[in-house]
Amino acid sequence: MLNEIIISQAIIERYFKKLRDNLEVEVAIAGGGPAGLTAAYYLAKNKVKVAIYEKKLSIGGGMWGGGMMFNEIVVQKEGKRILDELGIRSTIYQENYYTADSIEAISTLTSQAVKAGATIFNCMSVEDVRLTEDKVTGLVINWSPVEMSGLHVDPLTIGAKFVVEATGHGLEVLKIIEKKTNKPLFTPTGKIMGEKSMNAEIAEAMTLENTKEVYPNVFVAGMSANAAFGSYRMGPIFGGMLLSGQKVAQLILQRLRAFS
Repeated sequence: MLNEIIISQAIIERYFKKLRDNLEVEVAIAGGGPAGLTAAYYLAKNKVKVAIYEKKLSIGGGMWGGGMMFNEIVVQKEGKRILDELGIRSTIYQENYYTADSIEAISTLTSQAVKAGATIFNCMSVEDVRLTEDKVTGLVINWSPVEMSGLHVDPLTIGAKFVVEATGHGLEVLKIIEKKTNKPLFTPTGKIMGEKSMNAEIAEAMTLENTKEVYPNVFVAGMSANAAFGSYRMGPIFGGMLLSGQKVAQLILQRLRAFS
């Protein structure tokens, strides 16, 4: 016989244990799109305590919709290697162009990240950052419905050694940092440079090149990297996003190992 109170009690107790256990993490990732999820997968696979904070109810960013809601994605040869590792099926279209079902791709990537040990919190927005001696040492979070409704509800704080800005085109975390700190960003202008128009070839290469530290303890990945450093957008080709997530994980792993 099922008891509705026990059902509610189970959800509340297990959720708040998960939240309490992640009040301090090694890496906090803002944005659960393909780059953020890939970063979480590789970090968790290497025993790093990592949590993702996703603004929307759904996880996966733009990958769900493929191109204009045609739920197929394209990756190039280098990106296919990550699909293969994750067990995501792909089909060659022509040389260096591989297609995959976007639903399989993002659901599998999400599942693999969680199974590796990453924790995902959805419906959570980042409304501020925690600063310690001009270095970012965590995120300030609130429920997305609170932000959307404009209610004045005080947030909670998550401590982190490193933060990954993976909110995509919106650069939600980096805009907060630019607005609220007096230090320049590590971009050529010291400011957010903004994304340019579509150029898939340049954008795919620059996504990887621009994946780097952009402010003390803060790294950009995926489309956030190009938006921060003033490069092009790439559209519904996702190899660069996956490779960027892998690269930012590698960069952070190097820094964490230097601490130990």
